[in-house]
Amino acid sequence: MRIERLRQAFDIEVRFVHFPLHPETPPEGQTLAQLFAGRRFDIVAAQAQMKTLMAAESLPYGERTMTYNSRLAQEMAMWAQGQLPNGTFIHEALFRAYFVDNLNIAEVDNLVAIAEKAGLPPVAAREVLQTRRFRATVHADWEHSRQQGVTAVPTFRMGGREVAGAQTYEILEQLVLNSGASGRYHTRASPV
Repeated sequence: MRIERLRQAFDIEVRFVHFPLHPETPPEGQTLAQLFAGRRFDIVAAQAQMKTLMAAESLPYGERTMTYNSRLAQEMAMWAQGQLPNGTFIHEALFRAYFVDNLNIAEVDNLVAIAEKAGLPPVAAREVLQTRRFRATVHADWEHSRQQGVTAVPTFRMGGREVAGAQTYEILEQLVLNSGASGRYHTRASPV
C-alpha cells in the first residue's frame, strides 16, 4: 500500500486520526442511493473510479451497495492499535470488510469476527465494543478533525500541508518531500 511504501522510504510514523464522514448513518446502514439522494452524484461512475484507483494499488474492491455507520469500528480500531503485533492489521481487515465484503461494520458480531480474523482476541474485542471504552477517545479524534477543517476521508497531513481523498503514491510522496517535516505523518480517516 502507498502508506507502507512511504513509511519505508522516509522512515516516518503514521498515525490514524478518526473522522465522522457520515455519523448520521443508522446502525442498519443505508443504500448508496439513499446516502446521495437529492445530490447530483453518479454512483456508478464514482464506483468505477474507486475500482480503478484500488486496482492501481493492488487493492480489492467489491460492488458496494450500502454504507454503514463506522463509529463502533473506529472505537474497536482505537483499541486494536494498542494490541501488538496484530493490532496494526485492523485497518486492513476493516477496509476489506467494508469495501470488499460489504459487511455492516456497525454490528458488534461482525466487528468481533473482523477482530478475530486480524488475530485479535474476540472476547476482549466484544468487551471493548459493549463497554464503549474508547468512545471518548474517538470523540476527541472527531473534534480534532473538525478543528483542523477535515472534510474528506482520507485526508493526509504532514508539516502543516495536506491533501484529501484517494491520492497516488507520487502525490503523497510530494506531500512528504514538500512538508518540511520529518518523522511524523498523520492520516485522518475512519478505519474503513
